[in-house]
Amino acid sequence: MILSSVLLLSACGDPQPLPPDKANYAGHWRGGGVDLIIYPEGRVEYTKREGKGTVEVSGPIGWKGDDFVVAVMVVKTMFEVDEPPHEVDGVWMMTVRGIELTRVAE
Repeated sequence: MILSSVLLLSACGDPQPLPPDKANYAGHWRGGGVDLIIYPEGRVEYTKREGKGTVEVSGPIGWKGDDFVVAVMVVKTMFEVDEPPHEVDGVWMMTVRGIELTRVAE
């Protein structure tokens, strides 16, 4: 419980660069109405189109295993990573919140 609290609190402050073991998360990911950008500097921009609306989350990233959290003030959004970034036939993919995402070229 204490470790969880520390991870969540660390996501509330200034962005911290992605740790070396999370470097593959960096990039622009797209799929299923989702655009997810994870910056090497430790920030996230998430947009999901739902019907006529849009959900947007932006802020510094924190980690809980393969999952990540974006916390701004007291609002924390957990992103469950079903499959971490991996390469399939030269294409980088990951599954977040049940949605398969592909890294797009910058």
